[in-house]
Amino acid sequence: MANQKVTFRNPWAWVPSLYFAEGMPYVVVMTVSVIMYKRLGISNTEIAFYTSWLYLPWAIKPLWSPVVDIFKTKRFWIVIMQIIIGGGLAGVAMTLPMPGFFQYTLAFFWLMAFSSATHDIAADGFYMLGLEQHQQAALVGIRSVFYRIATLTGQGLLVVLAGRFEQTTGGNNQLAWSITFAILAVLFLLFFVYHKFILPYPDSDKSVRSDESSGVAQEFLKTFALFFKKKNIILTIAFLLLYRFAEAQLVKLVSPFLLDDRLKGGLGLSTSEVGIVYGTVGIIALTLGGLLGGYVVSRQGLKFWLWIMVCAIHLPDAMFIYLSQVQPENFLFINLAVAVEQFGYGFGFTAYMMYMIMISEGEHKTAHYAICTGFMALGMMLPGMFSGKLQDAIGYPNFFLWVMLSTIPGFLVAALVKIDPQFGKKVQKQ
Repeated sequence: MANQKVTFRNPWAWVPSLYFAEGMPYVVVMTVSVIMYKRLGISNTEIAFYTSWLYLPWAIKPLWSPVVDIFKTKRFWIVIMQIIIGGGLAGVAMTLPMPGFFQYTLAFFWLMAFSSATHDIAADGFYMLGLEQHQQAALVGIRSVFYRIATLTGQGLLVVLAGRFEQTTGGNNQLAWSITFAILAVLFLLFFVYHKFILPYPDSDKSVRSDESSGVAQEFLKTFALFFKKKNIILTIAFLLLYRFAEAQLVKLVSPFLLDDRLKGGLGLSTSEVGIVYGTVGIIALTLGGLLGGYVVSRQGLKFWLWIMVCAIHLPDAMFIYLSQVQPENFLFINLAVAVEQFGYGFGFTAYMMYMIMISEGEHKTAHYAICTGFMALGMMLPGMFSGKLQDAIGYPNFFLWVMLSTIPGFLVAALVKIDPQFGKKVQKQ
């Protein structure tokens, strides 16, 4: 009896920590790495190109998402991926002081990216297995909030901390960031230990095959075939790839723009100031926008709010046109401008998330949602790859004008998608 595994545990004991652990490596790989490389003297062209390639594991994770279903348990994959992510963070910390740090750290970021993408698949599946349906609905906002808190910690607290280390190490930025990543490695070791003992063992969390006689290859083919047989699948893929075409370019250059010297067209902020503007104020605004978006969709459905959300995610990008043209020195105003853009993004991104949930309904929901998120990552990766080279060629003012033109595909695909008027509304109990 003493060795009996706990099949259920209070969700508050593991849902917040699980989604904090899910969000942290993503923000470290995709955003913190950009700031770090900028502070270590890497060019915008190289930063945007190489860090955009890091989206690839999230883009192609549907290719191995059935593996998480077929082999072992979701719980197994979660704890194993957390220790590997911790090892990757330690690897970055150890190689940063070396002469060839750029190549070495990129290799460890690749390891973290693949591990984090696998962790995402397992965590989202475990959430559905470890909770009853009504609990899933009740805690969906909580899981989102703690994912955002991880983003806030990464882009905000972590960057501010690195900025402080830059000062205390006498400008030795490589050592400063090495210390920062060592702290992160310890944090993930703690996550590994905590979740190994705290995560429950749901009875339904086991390797699955719809037909025990079928092979692994057949399971793969069946999962993908069912997704690509969905109605209007070409339009669906176009929406997933193009809805954030402008934002995919913008996000790669926001931190370099804030950090770059004013003579280069930037705002000349310090590392710690960027941690406050983009990583704290911006993420709080992003979270509030997301929470409001989820609330209003639950009241009146996705179709009712779609066009308002499309405008919200795209039109505030114009704030960066003003910032790049005027280059204001008022720190409060810079915070306000970024907050407006991030709030709009958080609110408008709700439409994208709800659309993915709608598309994933039916058989193989977990794998099909993973396929959607793969296209989502691909939609961020490809535009981001050329954004840095483009900005280097035309400068920040013209680049942000181009970003506004790049919002047009997002409006076009939103005009074409079909959405059930009732989808997203909270069901009233009789």
